[in-house]
Amino acid sequence: MFKLTAEEWEGLRFQNGMSKMETEEAERRGGRRYMPYVFTEQGVAMLSSVLSSEWAVEVNIVIIRVFVDLRKFLSTNLELAHKVEELYRAQREHGAHIDAIWEAIRQMVEAHAEPKRRIGFQLPSAS
Repeated sequence: MFKLTAEEWEGLRFQNGMSKMETEEAERRGGRRYMPYVFTEQGVAMLSSVLSSEWAVEVNIVIIRVFVDLRKFLSTNLELAHKVEELYRAQREHGAHIDAIWEAIRQMVEAHAEPKRRIGFQLPSAS
């Protein structure tokens, strides 16, 4: 068991999706004076050896299952995070190439837009 830091608590609070009303109520009451204590997965497993009531053991089993599911979720998301990073790098590289193409097109359009001087005999304008 250990105490969360203020930064960890903020991250946890936003992940749990507290409503604006809950946040305002907490601030009105002065916020949290002490950071909460939390258990590690091993701490929960050790706690189950101490608990004696049937209900406490059942709750503990559910908590352990959540830790297992969380580990699976994180490993899957780690793979996804790597793939997203690869896509981001490729997009940045392609973006640079696309910018160069647009610049070349812009230069060609500007060069084409300049009025060309007519060749040959020209009548003076009747102004």
